[in-house]
Amino acid sequence: MIIKDITVKHQTVPLLVPFKTALRTATEIDSISVEIQLENGIKGKGAASPTYVITGDSLEGIQAALQGPIKLALVGEDIRQFQKLLKKIQSCCIHNSSAKAAADIALHDAYTKLLKIPLYAFLGDKQPISTCMTISVDTPEKMAEDAQKSAADGFNILKVKVGSIPELDLERIKHIRSLIPDRVKLRLDANQGWTPKQAVQLINEMEALNFGIELVEQPVAAHDWEGLKFVTERVNVPIMADESLFSAKDALKLVSGRYVDLLNIKLMKCGGINEARKIASIAEANGVACMIGSMMEPSLSVGAAAHLAAAHPNITYFDLDAPLWLSTDLDVLKYSGQEVFLSDLPGIGEITVPISK
Repeated sequence: MIIKDITVKHQTVPLLVPFKTALRTATEIDSISVEIQLENGIKGKGAASPTYVITGDSLEGIQAALQGPIKLALVGEDIRQFQKLLKKIQSCCIHNSSAKAAADIALHDAYTKLLKIPLYAFLGDKQPISTCMTISVDTPEKMAEDAQKSAADGFNILKVKVGSIPELDLERIKHIRSLIPDRVKLRLDANQGWTPKQAVQLINEMEALNFGIELVEQPVAAHDWEGLKFVTERVNVPIMADESLFSAKDALKLVSGRYVDLLNIKLMKCGGINEARKIASIAEANGVACMIGSMMEPSLSVGAAAHLAAAHPNITYFDLDAPLWLSTDLDVLKYSGQEVFLSDLPGIGEITVPISK
């Protein structure tokens, strides 16, 4: 079954409210969609979004990689040589992890549509998924209000963005904790915003105050692996790598060297589903659990991540709320509070009812 053509489109999607982290503020996303067309009419869809401050990929770069070397590598090939084509996506150009992820997702979608099975069935299983809700950086009072609303909407885990002003972070968490029920756990994401010593001091202080911190994500700079290890060895709260983790090689070093306790896998960082599976399995072999997360992305790419999350036994943490921030998007996932539901149609599938806001 020959790949006949690949087309690429761009769309700007406004966010319902601004999304703020220690690294950036976003009011909209650029969604780059790619469609792989087979000779029998099947169309596989994938998507990517540029996040300069993490992947370094630009809108123009993603489009150029998809329309250039990736298209050249795939058009005219037989999709039934599936593993060969996955390797060609990764080897046809260096870097460009977001473009590779979009192509990888589209290839998986087309192939599982050809097989007439949902993507999760091809990947292995369908465990239930409950996502956290992200609380973006703001004043302590505004963050506490947002957290209170999310808890009332049925979210039992909140991912709180911190790190922009370390001196304020303790006050932010104090305000949040004062307005949410004890059942609600907190995950902190500093997005590289602390020094190792700041991280140890803040985390230990929050633990002493019984703030219910489940984990802390990327407390220090992405390149500072020794800083990650410094923090991991000096706190009881589990430490998770995010921006420090891009590839399977990164995963092997992080887990074998015990730099962190947990890994956050994102398709845009690693280059797609196939590479993400490698990371999850490497971590599993070393007794380290994984989260599946995303950037601020369209529901198509988040939906692909959700299928992987449902299928892999070592992915036990889920951060898949990005579509809930979008003002309009293709409904690939259905949400009911914190519960995430996948389509049972072949491929990634589509949900025909609106996403719950």
